[in-house]
Amino acid sequence: MSKPVQDAYIVAATRLPIGKSGRGYFKNTRPDEMLVKVMQAALAQAPGLEASAIEDAIVGCSFPEGEQGMNIARVASVLAGWGNGVGGVTINRYCASGITAVQMAADRIRVGEADVMFAGGVESMSMIPMGGNKPSLSPLIFEKDENIGIAYGMGLTAEKVAAQWKISREDQDAFAYESHRRAVAAMQAGHFDTEMTPFDVVERTPNLADGSINTKTRTVKLDEGARPDTSVEGLAKLKPVFAAKGSVTAGNSSQTSDGSGGLLIVSEAALKRYNLTPLARFVSFAVKGVPPEIMGIGPIEAIPAALKMAGLKAADLDWVELNEAFAAQSLAVLNDLDSKGIELDRARVNPNGGAIALGHPLGATGAIRAASVIHNLRRTGGKYGMVTMCVGAGQGAAGIFERL
Repeated sequence: MSKPVQDAYIVAATRLPIGKSGRGYFKNTRPDEMLVKVMQAALAQAPGLEASAIEDAIVGCSFPEGEQGMNIARVASVLAGWGNGVGGVTINRYCASGITAVQMAADRIRVGEADVMFAGGVESMSMIPMGGNKPSLSPLIFEKDENIGIAYGMGLTAEKVAAQWKISREDQDAFAYESHRRAVAAMQAGHFDTEMTPFDVVERTPNLADGSINTKTRTVKLDEGARPDTSVEGLAKLKPVFAAKGSVTAGNSSQTSDGSGGLLIVSEAALKRYNLTPLARFVSFAVKGVPPEIMGIGPIEAIPAALKMAGLKAADLDWVELNEAFAAQSLAVLNDLDSKGIELDRARVNPNGGAIALGHPLGATGAIRAASVIHNLRRTGGKYGMVTMCVGAGQGAAGIFERL
């Protein structure tokens, strides 16, 4: 791979707390409002940089319709007070939408087309359900057996991965328990503080007696999904939800969630022009396709490709955010890579827990986890970190960052 014209540097990275979909923090909060908050918070982390310097906002969203439709990237950039001159585009690679937005923004800089970019992701699974409001599959999918995997629900693909890679129910539940244990410990230690932007949730209820509207505001500062009372014994009691004799349960699957995250990415010229301090350098990105019916194994292909482009080995990675779509696929990825000599140190994979405990707001996750990698590398003194995930319809993605 040829070297970029110039490097891309991250000068701001932040995210909101992740809320449970349907009944959590953000059940009545519009996704554009979440994204506006992230945009404003990211810009506030780069003193000396004016909004007018931002050339484009690239935002990932898995189901960009309804409340998160109408090109939410552009709408939010205007609502954030960035003015009419800042562009905006919404992109979709399902669960890798957020990290793809980061890659696209970084590449605009690396090829010399831009100097200042915003990249982020947003998803409200409370307002837009999995699959969208009106899912419609092409009839062509069902004409050939090899294409039917595109129509599989994610849970069924996890069951197929569990069977093919021989991932036991006991191992899945143990993995899920460890996700919660690590997340709770990280919260208690304050490890999320630097990556998190608190959000004021406003609840409005009508007063039927006088016709007025009562408002109540609460500030949320931590992810909502982690449970200190989780136990292996409790997880073992849950029934499979995707196959009658399966092993994938609600307890060893990622939580459906609401959230947003964002980064400001600049060139070296912009660093000097605006006197900015870089947090990290964008190093490499890879995406690979895999059979849709076992989409969870996508990182098996993407991780080696991203490492090769970066000129790194697995042992060079000090922090890895491996999105826990399901315990079954996460374990399959780790075990398969081990067998190929690409061993990821388990202590460095999701040290603060993962999506099983913290939640997975689809198109926002890549940007959220990028903020996690960058701030935790700085907190721990690590040098290289990776964000990686499987992707619906059969893909895997991986992006690598270097702490500066």
